[in-house]
Amino acid sequence: MLLTVMKEKGGSSEQPGGGLTACRKGGSDMLMQVTTGFITRLRANDEAAWFELWEIFGPVIRAQLTKWGRGRIGVETVRDLSQETLAALSTSIDRYDPGRGARFSTWLLAIAKHVLGDEIDRRMALKRGGGRAAAELDETWMAACDGRSLDRSFEEGVFRSKVEAAIRMCEREADFTDFSIYRMRVLDGKSGKDVATALGVSEPTVSRRLARVRELLRNKLVEVMTVYSFTDEERAEAVRNGLHLNPNATAEKADESLFDEAVAEIYHRQLELRRRDEQAMRE
Repeated sequence: MLLTVMKEKGGSSEQPGGGLTACRKGGSDMLMQVTTGFITRLRANDEAAWFELWEIFGPVIRAQLTKWGRGRIGVETVRDLSQETLAALSTSIDRYDPGRGARFSTWLLAIAKHVLGDEIDRRMALKRGGGRAAAELDETWMAACDGRSLDRSFEEGVFRSKVEAAIRMCEREADFTDFSIYRMRVLDGKSGKDVATALGVSEPTVSRRLARVRELLRNKLVEVMTVYSFTDEERAEAVRNGLHLNPNATAEKADESLFDEAVAEIYHRQLELRRRDEQAMRE
């Protein structure tokens, strides 16, 4: 459905040089190389990039649309509008300028709001018995956010979605036993002794393998935060939420148990969001 909507709306097929220019003017080398690469994939209608976007951020967008809809729109409409939100990026992405300071979450929120408003306006026009031309997307969102206008729960949901994506990437790349230990010890909250007994290994082995996955997860968090963050403020969200991604860079080594606790809390809140999302989809 999402790819169909994308193709119907028609993305740009030209070589996206504008984004590189914008990043040279206003971004760091990493932003230019990684974030711009992600934007380039979207502009080229890379199906894998669009599916990745849908898989990571679909639930939080649907939750926000449901919140805004206040019972005026049903589950099927929410699903369609969330797909249209991501599909609308195929037209707005060509005008995105990283140098203007908009957060990634601001970008998604503004487009979702536009899509919902357009749907409500269309329904009102049908009730009046007349047609209505689609509204133009308000691009004032592209200016730097002052931290007050953005819906806080949505912003936090986007951040948790990034962390969940990093955990999934880590699970795919880690050794199966290593990640099983991490899941049991950190995500399931079992003691090191219980994990060691369950797997028939020593507690030092559990600690050693746990550290290996933790290091991989930190690397994946850096990767995800870089790709899906358009501002320095967004890239600093991990530290503000207890996820120190480079503990050796500080005078004192970050407390690994606090890192694990922060990951577990974020993970379980995201699981609850997905549980509610899946339940709504089944109704």
